[in-house]
Amino acid sequence: MNVKKRLLDGPRMNRAIRRMAIEVVEKNRGLEDLLIVGIRSRGVPIGERMAKEIAEMEGQQVPFGTDLLFAAEDLADFILHIEVCEDFWAPQPPSTLGALLVDRGHRELPIHADVIGKTVPTDANEVIKVKLAETDDEDEVLIMEK
Repeated sequence: MNVKKRLLDGPRMNRAIRRMAIEVVEKNRGLEDLLIVGIRSRGVPIGERMAKEIAEMEGQQVPFGTDLLFAAEDLADFILHIEVCEDFWAPQPPSTLGALLVDRGHRELPIHADVIGKTVPTDANEVIKVKLAETDDEDEVLIMEK
């Protein structure tokens, strides 16, 4: 695959994650019963960054967890919702917000994110590649051409 375009560099990615963190707090109407769950693999560091941003803004830590049962590529097989509700794990939470760093514009699954860092329409022959310092030694988002 060839790099077609660089969408986000490190500073722009951090600003997008900060905006997402603000929006999550607003949509949740505060921090009560809020848990951030990162879906492996790159959703974990992005979720950790969002939790850190919220803690810095609100002066209070937000619980953070990772999925234990599946990776993002497994989403085509099944969907799992887990969220904290009144200090216990609930299979059917009162509400769930989905967050996505980059929305590429078309759907492969009948779900969508409630909080989006950046929306970029892509063609069928384009792929979004998210690189993070924690997993890839640098922060950037690229459009790759198949």
